[in-house]
Amino acid sequence: MAKKEETKEVKETKKEAPKKEAPKKEAPKEAAKEEKKEKKEEKKQEGKHEGKHEWKGEGKEHPKKERKGAPKEAKKEAPKKEGEPEIRHIVRIANTDLDGKRSVAYALTSIKGISRRIAKILTVNAGLDPQATIGYLKDAETDKLQSTVDNITTILPSWMVNKQNDIMSGEDRHLIGTDVLLGLNEDLNLMKKMRSYKGVRHERGLKVRGQRTRSTGRKGRTVGVTRALIQAKAKEAKAEGEKKEEKKEGGK
Repeated sequence: MAKKEETKEVKETKKEAPKKEAPKKEAPKEAAKEEKKEKKEEKKQEGKHEGKHEWKGEGKEHPKKERKGAPKEAKKEAPKKEGEPEIRHIVRIANTDLDGKRSVAYALTSIKGISRRIAKILTVNAGLDPQATIGYLKDAETDKLQSTVDNITTILPSWMVNKQNDIMSGEDRHLIGTDVLLGLNEDLNLMKKMRSYKGVRHERGLKVRGQRTRSTGRKGRTVGVTRALIQAKAKEAKAEGEKKEEKKEGGK
């Protein structure tokens, strides 16, 4: 009996004593997930402060795509050194605006009636370097260029001039700028008044220099004939013929 009582007391003490809970070990996967989430939130906050575009699920920068036909960003000019002369972006010669960043020889080609070969002859005649930028030239040098362009007929040989044996005066001249278009219109009007072959062809808008016109240079309403139009015209002609026959029969 005493043993039974002792066992009961031991069991009661065991029940009364609180069970110590074993520390649960966090799963390594859950810890890794939490770390990733924290890193993503940090990146997002950094992107917001820097003004970057946020991707869905990532804090990466949005790569800019170049649109087709979009104007390209202008290159930043190098800082000017002290003592260097300022460039003139527009140089006016022969009533035309020339780009100051280009070389003298190539800038002159933007004048109507001056080719690369003629431009080089003019620059050498003026005593200038053809490769020098026209925007850095001094006023005296630009005046020299202007005078050479004005006296272009005296500098160029007769075979290089664009208006040889003028009909009215018989002189050899070289036309520049707006004079080129005016001279061309004068020549065309003179040919039309003379009623020459070329003048008539120009007047009618046809090819002038002996090209074929059967397969090329076709314009206007009569370009190509479709079968549908031919069939429609044939049906109309039949209908008109039938009507005329009915009228004749009715008259009889």
